[in-house]
Amino acid sequence: MGLDLKNLDDRTRELMADEIGKDIEAKNVYLSGRLTPEGEIRWIDLLLEAVNDHDDDWLASQLTRLSLIRDFETRRKPTGGTTQARIPANAPDTLAQGEFNRYYIRALCRYAIDVGLDSVVVYRARHSSSPRRESEELIGKKLAPGVVLNDLRSAVGVDTALGVPPGPNSGLSVCLETSRSDELA
Repeated sequence: MGLDLKNLDDRTRELMADEIGKDIEAKNVYLSGRLTPEGEIRWIDLLLEAVNDHDDDWLASQLTRLSLIRDFETRRKPTGGTTQARIPANAPDTLAQGEFNRYYIRALCRYAIDVGLDSVVVYRARHSSSPRRESEELIGKKLAPGVVLNDLRSAVGVDTALGVPPGPNSGLSVCLETSRSDELA
């Protein structure tokens, strides 16, 4: 099951697509090393289609259906050398949720700035049966949208300085403050 993104609407989707466009222009789109060569070619188009018309679940299903994730990857052994390891079965979900969520957060931060909000709020967008302590500590935290936006724009495919989202599979995202988002609807 995918992410429950509280403020995903047409305006947010437009801003998400715009953020992807900015990354395309800057040649700054994250391409996972787990994508097949065809996956690398098709990734941006699928991501844009998901942003415009679908969601992270759809994107993950396309990665699986079209066999766009490799079966194996090379990993370093602790004792030296390398080995071939099977890529986890949830790799399409992890990639789709992670990147869809990053663009959603960027878009929501832009929206918050546009309407004059001082903060966005961290919340759990996907259930976790064993949440990380670091993730739990972030829930409810208010963050300055401009700072989060700049952090996500500069930390492509790696952990952000602010820890939002806090690594793959965290299930955390941001939303507008409930009282304020109701007024803006």
